[in-house]
Amino acid sequence: MEPTRILSLDGGGIRGYITVLLLEQLVFERPTLLDEVQLFAGTSVGSIVSLALASGHSPTEVRFLFEREGKNIFPQRLIPGRRDIGRAYKAKYDNKNLKQILTNFFGQKKLRDIDKRVLIASFDLCREGTAGQPTQVWDAKFFHNYPGENSDSEESIVDVILRSSAAPFYFPSYQGYVDGFVTANNPSTCALAKVLKADDISLNEISMLSIGTGINPRCIEDEDEDRGWLNWLFRFERKQLKLYALPLVYMMWEGSTNLANYQCTQLLGERFHRVDLALPTIVDIDEVKKMSLMQKLAESDKSQTVLAETIEWLGSDFWEKSQSQVKVAATTNGNHKQ
Repeated sequence: MEPTRILSLDGGGIRGYITVLLLEQLVFERPTLLDEVQLFAGTSVGSIVSLALASGHSPTEVRFLFEREGKNIFPQRLIPGRRDIGRAYKAKYDNKNLKQILTNFFGQKKLRDIDKRVLIASFDLCREGTAGQPTQVWDAKFFHNYPGENSDSEESIVDVILRSSAAPFYFPSYQGYVDGFVTANNPSTCALAKVLKADDISLNEISMLSIGTGINPRCIEDEDEDRGWLNWLFRFERKQLKLYALPLVYMMWEGSTNLANYQCTQLLGERFHRVDLALPTIVDIDEVKKMSLMQKLAESDKSQTVLAETIEWLGSDFWEKSQSQVKVAATTNGNHKQ
């Protein structure tokens, strides 16, 4: 039996450009890579990349989209506009440009129009509670095109992406949903759970490649600092000589990524492979001006070493065969030697 292969892609705004650059190089070395994937999982910008790849677009086409439209998704104003001045009450950007860009790229397609399976993380701000719950609750939501009564196959691709990428502070909520990072900025574990349930298979039959959007060099060096709510809302980084807002939010946002890595590593072992590059400086999700820095990072010697390891893993039994196939092959080889 062929293993079920998952490609999981993190959120990270414009840093999704790193994901696309890495995928472009991986597909160049292994042209059949995307054809081998059964489930594409994504959060936020990872939802854009996942749904584009699952729809048959190449990493190069998605890279062109980033390069052409990044500045339109996150417009940088020299003179503050109404939204900039009122950011305490309004999101930094509206989502009109993003919606038009996505519509131009995906058209009116729905999740049912995608041959591959997809899983997209979002967060429902208010849904009806089920038995044992309050009348109304907020809750995680994972859009997918698996068959069955809970399928989201009739949902528009554009709507699903906008629901998954409505990052608080940066974009308004969309149709009652906000960015999937609230639930799972790294959707690896969620994808694993979906496949186990929907396909009724064992862990031994699953392989997963997970790609991040770069690791920001954030930390808090003070070991015993007594912090109130204001300190968790704003922090001055001495090394960066910069004031950062919402350190607690970023801590939870980026920390959940490591949680998913830990869980998948424990469950899948060597059948889980993670690719995530260390960023030389902090890159926020809307810093389009740092795309050249991301490109240099993706082409660096360290990146090439990581990609070489990934190509080797893709050619190993961990990606190409299920554990049961490996055991059968080992038994057969042993009997042959006798």
